[in-house]
Amino acid sequence: MKENRKKYAKLFLSTFQLSACTFGGGFVIIPLMRKKFVEELHWIDEQEMLDFTAIAQSSPGAIAVNASILVGYRVAGLCGALLTVLGTILPPLLIISVISFFYAAFRDNVFVNMAMTGMLAGVAAVICDVVITMGKGIVKQKRILPLAVLLLSFIAVYFFSVNIILIIVICGIIGALDTILRGKKAKGEAK
Repeated sequence: MKENRKKYAKLFLSTFQLSACTFGGGFVIIPLMRKKFVEELHWIDEQEMLDFTAIAQSSPGAIAVNASILVGYRVAGLCGALLTVLGTILPPLLIISVISFFYAAFRDNVFVNMAMTGMLAGVAAVICDVVITMGKGIVKQKRILPLAVLLLSFIAVYFFSVNIILIIVICGIIGALDTILRGKKAKGEAK
């Protein structure tokens, strides 16, 4: 029982700290969650983190909250999911509550505007790091389908302005079909 409490406390405090120190949205918190839960605590593996990122991104809601639900549930069940959600949403809620009282002063402050502009560069760097770090895992698999889907999705959105919801649905179908076919192939090879 005491071990469960320690794990629950670690889950809550980890997500609380990550959320409190993360600016720039969900894509920024993903590499920090990966570092904490995959590399430091070893509670989940690299492939699971990739899967959680894909699910979190394609699910409705904030990516950070969705990812924290998945990590918390994987590590400690429903209670873990509730604790990680609470740890993830509390810091922004508190920060936004404080800022809302002083909004007029912050809005026109030159130093606050300069800090926000500087944060944009940091956020861009972290997002690039996410793409490179997590993309390495996909490239190492030496499978053409994920890379083809990635490239075709980019082309469809960037050059042809295809609705992102359609891209997500099509990619979900392709992923499901690929998983089914690989499962059947594995069963055939096992016989």
